[in-house]
Amino acid sequence: MRKYEVVFIIRPLEEEATNAVIEKFSKLIAANGGTIDKEDRWGRRRLAYDIKKESEGFYVIFYVTCEPDCVNECDRVLKITDEILKHMIVRTDEDEA
Repeated sequence: MRKYEVVFIIRPLEEEATNAVIEKFSKLIAANGGTIDKEDRWGRRRLAYDIKKESEGFYVIFYVTCEPDCVNECDRVLKITDEILKHMIVRTDEDEA
């Protein structure tokens, strides 16, 4: 199991819709055998530049422990979800090898 940071920006939506998107990804990680160690919701922030004609977004960070297959599936779903403006997944633990 490895540790990752999953950062994503959700387009400005109603609070219920935003929570539904966040819940979708937390369930996706759990369904693929991962655990969310910590969840940070930074809230609505102004973007440095417009992304998909949006000037604001809702920032969320998950600190996750999971296998690489779980991260690959999460990355795939983040790419095809219309509500996501940008995302980034970074491995945070050091190489043991």
